[in-house]
Amino acid sequence: MPGQTGGDRIQSLDILRGLALLGMFVVHFHERSAEAGGVDEIVRTLVWRLVESKSHGTFALLFGAGFAILLRRVESSGRSFAALYLRRLAVLALFGFGAHALFGFNVLLGYAAWGIPLLLLRRWSTGALIALAVFCTIAPGFYHAAYQLHLQRTGGPAAVEAAYAARRAESEAVAATLQRAERQTSYRVLLAARLSHMRWFYQQPFFFLPGGTLALFIVGLLLVRRGVFDEPLAHKGILRFMVAFGLASWLISNWVVPGLSVFFRDQWLTFTYVAIVLVLLARWPILVARLRSVGTAGRMALTNYLLQIAGLDLLFSGYALGWEEIRPVWGLAAAAAFFAAEAAWSWLWLRCFRLGPAEWLWRSLTYGRRAYAVANAGSATHPV
Repeated sequence: MPGQTGGDRIQSLDILRGLALLGMFVVHFHERSAEAGGVDEIVRTLVWRLVESKSHGTFALLFGAGFAILLRRVESSGRSFAALYLRRLAVLALFGFGAHALFGFNVLLGYAAWGIPLLLLRRWSTGALIALAVFCTIAPGFYHAAYQLHLQRTGGPAAVEAAYAARRAESEAVAATLQRAERQTSYRVLLAARLSHMRWFYQQPFFFLPGGTLALFIVGLLLVRRGVFDEPLAHKGILRFMVAFGLASWLISNWVVPGLSVFFRDQWLTFTYVAIVLVLLARWPILVARLRSVGTAGRMALTNYLLQIAGLDLLFSGYALGWEEIRPVWGLAAAAAFFAAEAAWSWLWLRCFRLGPAEWLWRSLTYGRRAYAVANAGSATHPV
């Protein structure tokens, strides 16, 4: 499809990554926003309903797509995939550990952990993968139902209430300790608090249960397997289903039957967004050129994400600027401004190099040798 691919890249994926980066900026500022009335409250509500969890969902779906594309390219070259992919995940886990310990964001380490099952199920049939994605979606709900049944049988209804009250109290105490560390002025104290929080966080059941993240990985894998990113308009039925299912799930989980959110999740609005973007880019290729700056930021998604969380930590932690809250309207404006700066920086960097700094390091450590990024302006190679 004209405008969909450029060289060995699928440009729509870069644009989706860029849009997800922008959405993550919006959500992170939203999480620090103060309650207010008027326009501020409208902005808070719109971000909550339309953006929160959907940008994370887009990243997760694109992670699964990236896995499938890497699998396709490596196997077409005749190389072994498993060892390469596991090294790639190990390096991502290092990035993830640093992101959580240094800046307080846990997404990357979760991706590295839940990326491992993709290696085991890459040969599964489409039907088996869909069944697994459904199971992943409902697994947390079944876990809680089974846990509550066990508590009722061993201690009665009071045991259920007591157990969940104890969990809430523990979670609130851990969060309060971390928040106090974020407000004080010593980074060393904050780092120690984050490491302590990580020990608690990665022992919780929610980290070990398959859930929405793995389900979205699988969806991304299936979309690549069916060629949806390569030729969107040849798969209108799939895209229509994604739009309808995502919108219906969002409506059901928020307003119709909230109790069904175990399966019909608010986050599935991600499917609607991804499908609409793919159709628009395929039907009007001029949009690919118009959104080139967004795609440029998306080409350096790991680098820009790390810059994003580092910048947010500097803004809102006591050891640096120490902002506690921001008005929702100003938060939205700040998100747009920071993203524009990242897009400009990405354009400047990629004028000289093919890979972003973090992407270069990821590739170099994965392959065990220093990667070279080809300068766009000529044939010379330059180490990043």
